[in-house]
Amino acid sequence: MNTVMILSTTPQIEGHAIREYKGVVTGETIIGANFVKDFFAGIRDVIGGRSGSYEKVLREAKDTSMQEMMERAQEMGANAIVGIDIDYETIGKGNSMLMVATSGTAVVI
Repeated sequence: MNTVMILSTTPQIEGHAIREYKGVVTGETIIGANFVKDFFAGIRDVIGGRSGSYEKVLREAKDTSMQEMMERAQEMGANAIVGIDIDYETIGKGNSMLMVATSGTAVVI
């Protein structure tokens, strides 16, 4: 059974009372060194100051991190996550990797 998980960057969801706080949930995704090399190799993809392939990879990393966070919230019995924060960080030797980390509070509404 697929349950709808409500996601919000705000601390509340308008029209819904928070009945129970389950705890903090997180999701993390790390894109390795090949990503950085591929990005610079694909710089020719830049149109109008934007790189479609770079943006696509960032979106996929964010989506993976969000999915991981939602799965953890469901395991806790939550049906919503409030106060979501998304962070992007370079890590590793020479900042050769990109980490996308999401966090929020799992709740029952």
